[in-house]
Amino acid sequence: MRMRFVSYGLGYIGRTIAKIAIDRGLEMVGGIDKDPRLIGKDLETVIGAEVAPGIRVSASPEEILRETTPDIVFHATGSFLDKVFNEIMLSVDAGARVVSTCETLCYPYYRYPRLAEEIDEAAKAKGVNVLGTGINPGFIMDLLPAVMTTCVMKLEKLSVVRCLDASKRRQSFQKKIGLGLTLDEFKSKLASGEITSHVGLSESVLLISSMLSLDIEEVREEQTPILAEEEIRLSSTAIGKERVRGVVAVGAGSKQGKELIRLEFVALVGIQGQEYEEIRIEGAPSVTWRSSGTAGDLATGAVVVNTALHLPNVRAGLLTMKDLTQTTYLLASIS
Repeated sequence: MRMRFVSYGLGYIGRTIAKIAIDRGLEMVGGIDKDPRLIGKDLETVIGAEVAPGIRVSASPEEILRETTPDIVFHATGSFLDKVFNEIMLSVDAGARVVSTCETLCYPYYRYPRLAEEIDEAAKAKGVNVLGTGINPGFIMDLLPAVMTTCVMKLEKLSVVRCLDASKRRQSFQKKIGLGLTLDEFKSKLASGEITSHVGLSESVLLISSMLSLDIEEVREEQTPILAEEEIRLSSTAIGKERVRGVVAVGAGSKQGKELIRLEFVALVGIQGQEYEEIRIEGAPSVTWRSSGTAGDLATGAVVVNTALHLPNVRAGLLTMKDLTQTTYLLASIS
């Protein structure tokens, strides 16, 4: 019997996850979204992949979850757990496993320990599991570097840099990093929460710390806007001089005053052909790994679906990627 799923959130990432899941042989039985432009529309048309006829997008999660009784809910609606907590709990109460792209759910014990405890208790009571993951946080800047330390005898410091070309990213991503704003506008909107810049570096630091038993004592995170030194022409617009062309976000973890983990997320326009990811492990022996960049949206969908296929064999409760370090592409076992 095929694994049956509901997509909770049908924005670009939610639709990408659904298409990958369908391609992998999972059965889509429902879709939930509050966007009035989507409500009532044929799900197959919205997703752009084969779905059973007659299924329409609903704004009522209670109704859809009750009627479809899915094995799993793919959740993709927000970055902050306190904003999506009720959505997670509705899915758990329906007896479904949950894999969410909510960045702060990747390691919720940092910002939301009480909510994490409630989710854990509810999931255990229902015999299901809940996991927050994606490409970043969830893989590139936490799970992958942590697993790479397997080949060192002594670890002194772990550093990761992810640099991406923001001009290739969807408009919602460009908006959240403040592209085109003045410096004052960036600071004001970041402080008010109107933009978030990159979310999840602290969670990645603490996930690594948990996986490696580093007992990090201090976590620091900062978002630095980078201004254009001259006008940068893009395909559909331009970033004026002294306007925000991107961000450098840093997350660092220290113990006894020594920085043990440093994560840098760089998203800029005007860097065509310069995308890369680099992991540096300082120790004995030291290790450096470098790639030419990862397709973030597709990779997020792949991480979510590949991880979901492993969940039936994992304990009930709230999980982190620490609990699934064996996660890989899985060809079979999709029932």
